[in-house]
Amino acid sequence: MASNTSKTARASVRAGQGSGGALSVLGEYKYLIPLAGGRFAYVRNLTNGKTTHLATDSDAFVEEIRVLAAAGHGAKIRAEINSLHSVSPEHGWDATEKRLADAGVFEG
Repeated sequence: MASNTSKTARASVRAGQGSGGALSVLGEYKYLIPLAGGRFAYVRNLTNGKTTHLATDSDAFVEEIRVLAAAGHGAKIRAEINSLHSVSPEHGWDATEKRLADAGVFEG
């Protein structure tokens, strides 16, 4: 691990390595690990095996989700964002989903 990776980030990544290297709940791969009330998230990229820490209102977040959607994961990510909104509506996941949709991320 890079020395500039935080202890929390390393622990989060290690937590997901127990079963096949991916954080999963009931056998479903989780792409987003929300942080700081939805302002940030770890984005787990199945295509390259990397986990990145991004602000959910950043262009980098949109591009990371765009890469995953282009690899065929868009519907699952959109469903996960909607689920996050259902659990924590005050975190603004509906606005995040709208911004991604407006950017054309989920278009096939």
